[in-house]
Amino acid sequence: MSQPNPVQMQKFLGGVDYPCSRDDLVEQARSKGAPDDVLQGLQELPDQTYNGPDDVSGAYS
Repeated sequence: MSQPNPVQMQKFLGGVDYPCSRDDLVEQARSKGAPDDVLQGLQELPDQTYNGPDDVSGAYS
């Protein structure tokens, strides 16, 4: 299974209240119906606080 690109991932993260944790990102994406590959990609991010979409994209790539 290929990793989704950061743009695909970000579309499931709209409305996230930053700063937030990795677990918050996963829960937000799950609530928006993200597919398993997006959820897995988010779960593999470092367990840290993310201050905005750029932080998420930077950690993801």
